[in-house]
Amino acid sequence: MWTDRLTTALFVVVGAVNLLPGVVALAPSRITTAYGVSIDGPDSADLTVLLRHRAVLLGLVGIALLCAAFIPSLRVPALIGGGVSMGSFLLLAYTTPALNDATMRVARIDIAAIALLVVAAVLVWRKNA
Repeated sequence: MWTDRLTTALFVVVGAVNLLPGVVALAPSRITTAYGVSIDGPDSADLTVLLRHRAVLLGLVGIALLCAAFIPSLRVPALIGGGVSMGSFLLLAYTTPALNDATMRVARIDIAAIALLVVAAVLVWRKNA
């Protein structure tokens, strides 16, 4: 059915959005490009570790969403995890003044991804109802 294919596609897209920042975990030189923050300076090691850890966690969320695309029993937990992850970032981003343009770009991408996740949630709910 077309709704099953759409649901799978939505999980794949949102999973990829969460998985792509995982590159930072393996290539910390991409931090400045991804987040618009400098990782040079006396305290840069701390910031680098924190952002790389963030990348690992996003990668895990992305993997969960990609797995849920093909394993329907994982969809509800993946929806919850993805929603909490992106929603908490948006809450923090929009309640913190003076964020740079790169961070706000990430927030806008997360808004679009959450919208797709909501559509996926509605399709999952309708199928399970």
